[in-house]
Amino acid sequence: MPSKIRTRKSAIHGNGVFAARPIAKGERVIEYKGRRRTHAEVDAGDSGDIESGHTFLFTLNEDWVIDANFEGNAARWINHSCDPNCEAVLVEDADDPKRSRVFIEAIRAIAPGEELTYDYGITLAERHTPRLKKIWACRCGAPDCTGTMLKPKR
Repeated sequence: MPSKIRTRKSAIHGNGVFAARPIAKGERVIEYKGRRRTHAEVDAGDSGDIESGHTFLFTLNEDWVIDANFEGNAARWINHSCDPNCEAVLVEDADDPKRSRVFIEAIRAIAPGEELTYDYGITLAERHTPRLKKIWACRCGAPDCTGTMLKPKR
């Protein structure tokens, strides 16, 4: 069977992932892969920080992060959107939380050539200043775009 996806330049930001064939609602598209690292390891390294507005990090739980900067796959190129066509689904491993996995699944039918997107759901402990909102600006172009990838604090 031909691949479901292709990676190429995106109008949203940098690289993107696009449907190579029709993708059905509910279909599992790709697993988000990368090296499992602790939050402390990520914080001490150069895999991303709040000042960059760019990340290949996916938080699994309070202990573990998937760092797609290392051993990552095409899923790291899926862009954020305020009106996404996919969602990230966490499959927890109760016996070994480090082995939990994240899959990207379609939340509606996706046509060939359409860019895959999901809501990153980024939350920062820091105050969401206008400067941070600009760094984490959303460029999805959705009619109801919030202008930022940052989620409101609760």
